[in-house]
Amino acid sequence: MLIRNQILFLFVLSATALSAQMSDVQIEYINRYKDIAIREMERTGIPASIKLAQGLLESNAGQSDLARRARNHFGMKCGSNWQGDTMYKEDDDYDENGRLIKSCFRVYRSAEASYVAHSEFLRDPRKAFRYGFLFRLDPFDYKAWAYGLKRAGYATSPTYPEKLITLIERYQLYQYDKQTLIAIEDPTVIIEPSRPGRPPRSNIGSGILRNNDVGYVLANEGETLDDIARRVEVSVSALLAYNENLKAGTQPSEGQRIYVQPKRNAYRGKQKYHVVKPGETMMDISQEYAVKLSKLLERNRLVEGQQPAAGEKIKLRGWCKVKVAPRLRDANDPGPTTQPATTAPTRPNGELDMEEPEEEFIDEDIPAPPPSTNPPRTNPPSPPVNPNTEQPKVIINPGSRPVSPPPGTGSNPPPAPPTNTQPAPPPITQPTPPTPTPPASAVYHTVQAGETLWAISQRYGTTVDAIKQLNGLTSNNLSIGMKLRVK
Repeated sequence: MLIRNQILFLFVLSATALSAQMSDVQIEYINRYKDIAIREMERTGIPASIKLAQGLLESNAGQSDLARRARNHFGMKCGSNWQGDTMYKEDDDYDENGRLIKSCFRVYRSAEASYVAHSEFLRDPRKAFRYGFLFRLDPFDYKAWAYGLKRAGYATSPTYPEKLITLIERYQLYQYDKQTLIAIEDPTVIIEPSRPGRPPRSNIGSGILRNNDVGYVLANEGETLDDIARRVEVSVSALLAYNENLKAGTQPSEGQRIYVQPKRNAYRGKQKYHVVKPGETMMDISQEYAVKLSKLLERNRLVEGQQPAAGEKIKLRGWCKVKVAPRLRDANDPGPTTQPATTAPTRPNGELDMEEPEEEFIDEDIPAPPPSTNPPRTNPPSPPVNPNTEQPKVIINPGSRPVSPPPGTGSNPPPAPPTNTQPAPPPITQPTPPTPTPPASAVYHTVQAGETLWAISQRYGTTVDAIKQLNGLTSNNLSIGMKLRVK
């Protein structure tokens, strides 16, 4: 009897030790990947608690064979479009004879790439009919998300939601749903929301974005610098210092990019040069790449006030200055006709590029309005030979001079008779100028957390390809706060 009790005691002791050891492993996993989960929450709207719980459960806290050898923490299979490395192991695939066969799994270059790919899997527009409703749930309701994943058919286990909820509550993972990685001076510091209870949506997910590892926000309609300063807890003087294009008392336009941290001395992405677009200034380029204007000027041998000509290359990074300064804009070149690009940068393009966030901001922002407003079609009607005859032919303006005195006094040139026959065609061609009205009816949409191009296209009765073409997008990935032209 004594021996039996001793054996039972040893068994309980070993089980307790094993449980404590596993708990330590899970805590270590949480501490290691919580920042990535929060960053993905800010980027895609998926609660950090859900992301961490899924990672803990599906990778066995990073101890699974897939997590160790393939850095695949969510069991992502290859599929038909995967072009990267692969790993085969038995899972749940069977051949035509019902025999278990090895499944193909993706191999990632980092665990973070696995986290990003998992987010893109859930918000893939092609899967919106399954997972789209999740992004309309309360981002702080982790239970709704857990049961929503089960309802969407994400997992076959009938207890999958309960497993996630147990992990979230055991390790208090819900605390990470109310945190952000963007601090005022140090972007690696996690700051808690200042308001008790539910934090304002502007401080998590939909507020602070990143470009070149610099935090920025998009100004809302009617928002002043004081409003933005209060929203991000940064002084107005600091905002003025971080944004060289702002002056005290100025009113930011809706969607304008406002940096809440100092810009970098150089661009940290792979792109080394920027090709100047017509009307673009050095300030525009500074705002687009989050590089200090003074450093851009110095690197390209320019002084303040000098603007490069369209088509010239501006060096964005590197210790050495350019050997020859770019050609300057000619006095006849058009000045900036629009405000600097203010839409949020394009996010990672495809799963193979997700490991390199530096490329997130390589795609150039192309504002939608200029292409539609610049080409006025009213000037081309130059068929009439005599310029004097053009003014009286403008029937839209009911002036008294043009109607009565036709300037046909030119008796020297014999084409006088043709001018009498010409007035008929111009009135026919003139009614066409009303065509410039469509650009005025352009419709814009500001991307919210969890929205996809497919969902936006359905809302406005258009197509994904049409929206991508209107906004110069090269991928289906969106960023919260991005302003899209939809019609």
